[in-house]
Amino acid sequence: MAKSTGLGQTALSVDDASGTPRDIRNDITNWQLSTPRGVQDVTGVDKSANERLLLLADVSVTYNGVFNPASNASHDVFKTVPSTSVGRVCTNTVNGVTLAPTCLFSDYQLTRADSGELTWSAPGALSNGVVPTWG
Repeated sequence: MAKSTGLGQTALSVDDASGTPRDIRNDITNWQLSTPRGVQDVTGVDKSANERLLLLADVSVTYNGVFNPASNASHDVFKTVPSTSVGRVCTNTVNGVTLAPTCLFSDYQLTRADSGELTWSAPGALSNGVVPTWG
């Protein structure tokens, strides 16, 4: 198996508030995806090292991009974050592997830098209790 870069991402879509997936790869400059597991310490006093159990699985994503007010582009997808409470499928495909969790987005942050750049950031977290699985 060959190692790969993240160049030329083949799919990155996020559902808009109505549940329609929108391909917003062109607006996204970088992203972060995390798939942590809870851990419970179950170390008894008879042990000299930690003993743990894995607990619930989770997903968090943060997409960052350049402001684009065009129809069905990133602003159209995220502008409803403060006014809707809907899970949105986030489909990430890189080098032939896909993770598509349903997430709730908690913020849509716009930043106008002193240089004139207008960028955004949108953090999301797993919403439906489905274990995140790469396919």
